[in-house]
Amino acid sequence: MTFRSTGIRRDGDGLVVDGDLTIRGVTKPVSLTVEVNGFGPDPYGGTRAGFSARGEINRNDFGVSFNAPVPGGVMISERIQIEIEAEAVLKKD
Repeated sequence: MTFRSTGIRRDGDGLVVDGDLTIRGVTKPVSLTVEVNGFGPDPYGGTRAGFSARGEINRNDFGVSFNAPVPGGVMISERIQIEIEAEAVLKKD
């Protein structure tokens, strides 16, 4: 699974990252709602930023169609929640 950003845009007071999500060779556009968790110094003298991103996809759109009961008798949903916790380091010149 890979995600390649194609743009960042404002949505009211928040941010949305648009991009192309590829799963099992199938690529579809996906939008992820982003929350900026903060910026600050790290223990190595650099600056770090934390982000949370969330979105939802239909796994069938990506050719993931396995649908058998799992232990406990629960079926797997077609709607899949994507949650990403990311940290970035500011690159110094």
